[in-house]
Amino acid sequence: MKILLQTTITPTADDWHIGRFARLASHLAALPGVEVVARDRAVPGGETDPVLAGLPGSDFDQLWLFAVDAGDGLNGEECAAIAAFRDRGGGLMITRDHMDLGASVCTLGGVGDAHYFHSSSQDPDPERNRRDDVETGYIDFPNYHSGANGDWQTIRPVGEVHPLLRDTDGKVLERLPAHPHEGGVGAPASQPDARVIAVGTSKVTGRPFNIAVAFEGGNGKGRGVAQSTFHHFADYNWDPRDGCPSFVDEPPGDAMVRDPEALRQTQRYMTNLAGWLSGG
Repeated sequence: MKILLQTTITPTADDWHIGRFARLASHLAALPGVEVVARDRAVPGGETDPVLAGLPGSDFDQLWLFAVDAGDGLNGEECAAIAAFRDRGGGLMITRDHMDLGASVCTLGGVGDAHYFHSSSQDPDPERNRRDDVETGYIDFPNYHSGANGDWQTIRPVGEVHPLLRDTDGKVLERLPAHPHEGGVGAPASQPDARVIAVGTSKVTGRPFNIAVAFEGGNGKGRGVAQSTFHHFADYNWDPRDGCPSFVDEPPGDAMVRDPEALRQTQRYMTNLAGWLSGG
């Protein structure tokens, strides 16, 4: 199994570059039979990245895409290549963050259609089209407050428990890293193989919000997952002592460090995700 971990920005020290997902990369690379390639874009948004454009004919089995751009991360050629990669059986995980962060994925189609942004691809439920986290007024909806960076949140399954949420003992995983302003995802009506599999709860309003949407694929098409925020995967949210970009100004928590069970469940989710995206 060969997994590409890919951001939508060029290497930028004071940003969410791929080096800030090193703990995830190490965890996946330690799984039996798994090879990991972790990289940022080789060229700025607007130009075509050769690795992304070459995905359909590559030997990658999965793409984990961290959309950390301000809207200029993917171009049409790259989106077409990612879609063709999934069409030929490649597994695809796409994640983003609040408001319009990572909005370039909304032109991707398929798994990209599960992502709702402030300026486009809006959530069809008007009730959710308003800012949830009232403490960060400069970040508009979608913006769900699941807790401080460095803390963990309780998630719960939706419908029949999905394999992604099964622990090694058969119980249900119930913890993932928290984040003060998660993005919006949902099962698009145009994709009949998609369903919401997990929700979290806002610590500000008490409202539930979608954490993950799974796409079952089939007929040669690969499986897919849309995740509400890349902070579920980032080093800073697994251990805030790893640091973050200077523009992150919310005080972090430390529950992930104090409670090893939260990190274990997070890592189990990542293991499940790697296996499930390749048909396991």
